[in-house]
Amino acid sequence: MALDRISLTDFRNHGSTELGDTAQFNLLVGENGAGKTNILEALSLLAPGRGLRRAALGDMVRNGSDAGFGVGASLLQDGEAVRLATYSESANPGRRRVRVNGAESSATSLGEWLAVTWLTPAMDGLFTGAAGDRRRYMDRLALALEPAHASHAARYEGALRERNRLLSDLREPESAWLDAIEAQMVQHGSALMAGRARLVETLAVRLAEMPAEPFARPALTYAPSAPDHSDGLSQALYDNRKRDRAAQRTLLGPHRDELEVIHAAKRVPAAQSSTGEQKAMLVAMTLAHAGLAAQGRAGLLLLDEVAAHLDPVRRAALFEQLRSSGAQVWMTGTEPAPFSSIATESAVWAVTAGLVTRA
Repeated sequence: MALDRISLTDFRNHGSTELGDTAQFNLLVGENGAGKTNILEALSLLAPGRGLRRAALGDMVRNGSDAGFGVGASLLQDGEAVRLATYSESANPGRRRVRVNGAESSATSLGEWLAVTWLTPAMDGLFTGAAGDRRRYMDRLALALEPAHASHAARYEGALRERNRLLSDLREPESAWLDAIEAQMVQHGSALMAGRARLVETLAVRLAEMPAEPFARPALTYAPSAPDHSDGLSQALYDNRKRDRAAQRTLLGPHRDELEVIHAAKRVPAAQSSTGEQKAMLVAMTLAHAGLAAQGRAGLLLLDEVAAHLDPVRRAALFEQLRSSGAQVWMTGTEPAPFSSIATESAVWAVTAGLVTRA
């Protein structure tokens, strides 16, 4: 098991929620709007990043509360319990705080303890939506395997914003300033691209080992927009300064990369596949990644309203692969029927208007 003794305080519609005595399968059952996905979001904050909704911290605080929110859990590891907590404070509502065993820490450090993966209905448009969604998806999966990836992504984005600010200034930017900023972009950008490349390569190998059915197997290709090594990226940024100055923004680099996905059997781009095929490929990618992420660290897999949209054959295959994934799984549903085959091996909670009771 990955997490136990989970607590939510003034988080979304949960005033004070406690979940204990967890299992590998954990089921949250209740009507729409009851607060099931809020629990998954809270768990997703026990990883670096902004959580599965990418929401502002202030939006996570329960209406009517004059304090911040709190999320805590005990990570069971080799018979020892490590207490992980993340929270906000009313005095500084825009800053997320983290504690590990009571000691102040960083959000990035959470990735050293726990690898978190999720699949939500909002991700159904991943293949047809903006390329930025797929880049964030790659980075989220990569940091679950390599926690340092989050730092490289944050530092690259910071340097990119500064370069774009200089490019859009009325005054011509000084070469020395651009040199310094581009050096940071090269250092962290090349590490960012290397992490993405390793992720896609490792994930592709894992997918190739998985059954081709009943979940359609995707073929993945990482397509960087610039040379994926330090010297090449540095030269490309330098050579593109005049064009970038005219556009008032940086036109190449890791922030323009793409994840290309095709239906392996049909050799058709995922964006042109049917809705059902796209969902099946997303499930396959999620299962493959969960198995990788659970190697070496505790793995946590959050599945929001997934089982209800699968036919019985795919649902049985999903549960079977989840059993062997090594991850602790949290699933939501509006009724218990889709989970009947795993009910006896699951911890089940009924969720009603932010109140949670053991079923």
